[in-house]
Amino acid sequence: MSLRRRSLPRGWYPDDPQAIRDLVSAWVDKWPAPPAGKVFAAVSPHAGWSFSGRLAALAAASLVPARPSTIVVFGGHLPSGAQPLAAGESGYETPLGPIIADLELLQALEACPRPGRGRDLGRDMECDNTVEVLLPIVAALFPGAKVLWIRAPNDETAIDLGEALFVASATLGRSVACIGSTDLTHYGPNYGFSPKGRGREAEAWVRDSNDRRFIDALVDMDGSKALALAQSERSACSAGAAAAALAFARAGGASRGTLIEYATSLDLRRDDSFVGYAAIAFYKEQA
Repeated sequence: MSLRRRSLPRGWYPDDPQAIRDLVSAWVDKWPAPPAGKVFAAVSPHAGWSFSGRLAALAAASLVPARPSTIVVFGGHLPSGAQPLAAGESGYETPLGPIIADLELLQALEACPRPGRGRDLGRDMECDNTVEVLLPIVAALFPGAKVLWIRAPNDETAIDLGEALFVASATLGRSVACIGSTDLTHYGPNYGFSPKGRGREAEAWVRDSNDRRFIDALVDMDGSKALALAQSERSACSAGAAAAALAFARAGGASRGTLIEYATSLDLRRDDSFVGYAAIAFYKEQA
């Protein structure tokens, strides 16, 4: 078995399996309920667990009622125009044990006429937190489920990729759900982005304007608008991942998006530099 090894250093998430299970359970058990309908996909942040692990767990937990047999985690950190990438290993290492990769689904996706605006899927050979940091959460909430690691660029390729994934999953008769992994505005001197200066005014602008417009585009199920906003307003670092998950959900019949919860790194630590996080679910309302 070819295994994609853990690459993130200690501190991103716990090393102890029981600590992971206990933490994820504590986060999820306090959440009132998932949306009233079938959830096809979710958007999750991807910072270290101390900052955004709870929101990541809530996003993943919204998929639980659907009982998917495969979870596709769309990551990012790929610029516009980049080739979409997929991990080719047969499994992924986590503290809870290896997760089996759904390589049959990957092959079906690669066989689709346009998996990503005419760009073939390349092999992801890089270390990347956008997918890895979510794997222990998936392992804790979906024991026995397979996973597929894909990264999407920040352009319309991501939308084609999500739609092609739905076709591939339907061809195989797979019960598949997606998580799109992105953080929101990276603000402050650490990120070279401070259009509103510092202090409460800047924090309010990020929370109520810049992040809100991107979140609203996703909730309105408009992936193209979300991509454009991320490009023009720097409101997301991996917008392609969110757009791919949204496109998959729309292809499956999802009609609504809902914001589960929003936060920023300031909730944990005051600093002139900070990042926004959101958990969002895409679902089809019950008749």
